[in-house]
Amino acid sequence: MSILARFRDIMAANFNALLDKAEDPEKMIDQYLRNLNSDLGKVKSETAAVIAEERRTKREYDENQEEIAKLEQYAIKALEAGNEADARKFLERKAAAAANAESLHKAWQIAASNAERMRQLHDKLVSDISELEKRRAMLKAKWSVAKTQQRINQITSSVTDSGRSLAAFERMEDKINRELDKAEALAELNAGATDDIEELKAKYDTPSGTSIDDELAALKARIQGKEQA
Repeated sequence: MSILARFRDIMAANFNALLDKAEDPEKMIDQYLRNLNSDLGKVKSETAAVIAEERRTKREYDENQEEIAKLEQYAIKALEAGNEADARKFLERKAAAAANAESLHKAWQIAASNAERMRQLHDKLVSDISELEKRRAMLKAKWSVAKTQQRINQITSSVTDSGRSLAAFERMEDKINRELDKAEALAELNAGATDDIEELKAKYDTPSGTSIDDELAALKARIQGKEQA
């Protein structure tokens, strides 16, 4: 894949979709930026070479124009000196230089056009990589928030499960309390039946009369004895 094609793909990429597919989105983003910076290094090198070519072709064209101008001046000087033969030689050399001028100028124009395109490409790459760097920071922040939210969701789920466990425990406790109440009620019933029997037994085990009745009879006897005396 060419540098430009890969760059277009990256710039047009839906990063949110790429993050969903990536096992490690942060590493994926960093790798994209490393690739682009590597491509930028290649573009810089190529741009420098094209600019150097532009300067070389311009220098050759400028030297050609200077040579043509000098040859014309020498031809004028030769004519002023009355040496037409020398003037002719200078003009012939000038014509030969002028014949190359058009091709040199065209080569310079092509090189200049290529250099301008490479400058524009370089500047766009620098600008867009800077924009991607900003997007990387934003995406990493979003991814960090997403991971934090996932952890919170997991904790919330665990707490919910704990709530279910607590509810189940409370249901078990209620059941145990009901069983305990039933057992205590039955024990009370059983105890009540036993007590009735015991009380009934005591009724017949207790001697008739009471010590108070005996004491009262004794006091009456004493009083009667005093009266008779």
